[in-house]
Amino acid sequence: MWKEFKEFAFKGNIIDLAVAVVIGGAFGAIVTSFVENIITPLMGIVVGGIDFTNLKLTVGEAELLYGNFIQSFVDFIIIALSIFLAIKFLTKFKRQKEEEAEEVVEELSKQEVLLEEIRDLLKEQSKKK
Repeated sequence: MWKEFKEFAFKGNIIDLAVAVVIGGAFGAIVTSFVENIITPLMGIVVGGIDFTNLKLTVGEAELLYGNFIQSFVDFIIIALSIFLAIKFLTKFKRQKEEEAEEVVEELSKQEVLLEEIRDLLKEQSKKK
């Protein structure tokens, strides 16, 4: 059982996943700071100085902190948008690299193809002797 666990825990994919989780956590902290310190104040200016985090509804002794919910929703939208844009950028960059690689590979002319076939046939004949 220990051997199976070691094989599972130390596979390359598991280590890659662990690295991704750590980087994702750090990225989440950056995005959260961006939203709290830049986006929320800007939105507050646009909507007349409303601070979302302080919005609440009091019913009896219970407080419904819907401002925190709005803030969490804005955080989610910003994180989702930033991940979308990052993936879109990386995909575009990767596609661009693949297109450049395809351009480098030139198609052979009919003469070159025929010459390669002749070369291959001559190699086969020389191996048979």
